[in-house]
Amino acid sequence: MSSLYDWLVVASTPQLGGYRIGRLLERTTPTGLLQMSDHERGGLGLSERQCQHLKHPPLQRIERCLEWHHRPNQQIIPLGSPLYPSMLKAIPSPPPVLFVRGEPRWLHEPQLAIVGSRAASIDGLEAAYEFAAAMVAAEYVVTSGLALGIDSRAHYGALKNGGATVAVLGSGLDKVYPAKHRELAATIVEQGALVSEFWPDEAPRPQHFPRRNRVISGLSVGVLVVEAEIKSGSLITARYALEQGRDVFAIPGSIYSAMSRGCHALIKNGAKLVETPVDIFEDVGVLTECAKSSRSVLSAPQPENEKLPFPALLANVGNEATPVDVVAERSGLPVHEVMMQLLELELHGVVAAVPGGYVRTRRG
Repeated sequence: MSSLYDWLVVASTPQLGGYRIGRLLERTTPTGLLQMSDHERGGLGLSERQCQHLKHPPLQRIERCLEWHHRPNQQIIPLGSPLYPSMLKAIPSPPPVLFVRGEPRWLHEPQLAIVGSRAASIDGLEAAYEFAAAMVAAEYVVTSGLALGIDSRAHYGALKNGGATVAVLGSGLDKVYPAKHRELAATIVEQGALVSEFWPDEAPRPQHFPRRNRVISGLSVGVLVVEAEIKSGSLITARYALEQGRDVFAIPGSIYSAMSRGCHALIKNGAKLVETPVDIFEDVGVLTECAKSSRSVLSAPQPENEKLPFPALLANVGNEATPVDVVAERSGLPVHEVMMQLLELELHGVVAAVPGGYVRTRRG
């Protein structure tokens, strides 16, 4: 298993997106890629600039990410981790790493996405809230993009009715956008999760949001569009959903409203017209069962014959929080080496980062 450091090096390689990384991983691993010669990397289609990056990665930026990963209630989940959500892993271009703040287990629960206009009508906002409330009552997680309008109303509909919600950002998690939703984001962390494929310090950029939209649909078993103009990000999300084999639903509206035209176009092209949440629940059964079956990875017992790495280091981590410097002192290893080994053990699910250090999990 490749270390989180190796995943971050590969994920930060210029002009190497999720699709190409996925193709590379069919032939090697992040660690294998870093150990190759430039000639071997060139044979895989990597440019000279990319090869130079792999040999001389941005160490300070990667170290800041690793420090971010060790803060309470946040973590980085690479594509090769069993904690990576299976629904998202199945799309054509999954993010090589996910940054998560909050409870990652919600990413493995069946999710329904609600998206729509930032300039929504009163009726549209009410529909987003009521559909979100019905979805959490049916034990779905509500997923959206934290934007103004329909997105935020859907998040509130889930939160106010005792459910969980996931917000996918088009920025790093330390740069919540829009800024007026920082309080909402903090509440979501307590009752769901914030997710981004962008590094924590990355500011929002226009080109980030289509990429965010494919993650919203990729995590979900279906996407509901409440209100949307013909040219809108919501229709981009719907298009991604169709490409990913997800169900797309749309609420019809007035023929005189520009906010209805996007939904009407979706319905004309095969999206299901919905009037009540039951119309959605009737259609998402198969993917919902697939999503539920993927949850077993979070509680699966460790195979008896699987040998864990670094047993000597693991022996120095107990059931109470053990600081990294204490583990280093006990094991006689330098701190940076201890950090790398703990990260790999965390990917195996046998230790967990908590306030004050690391603890042994049940699998360990």
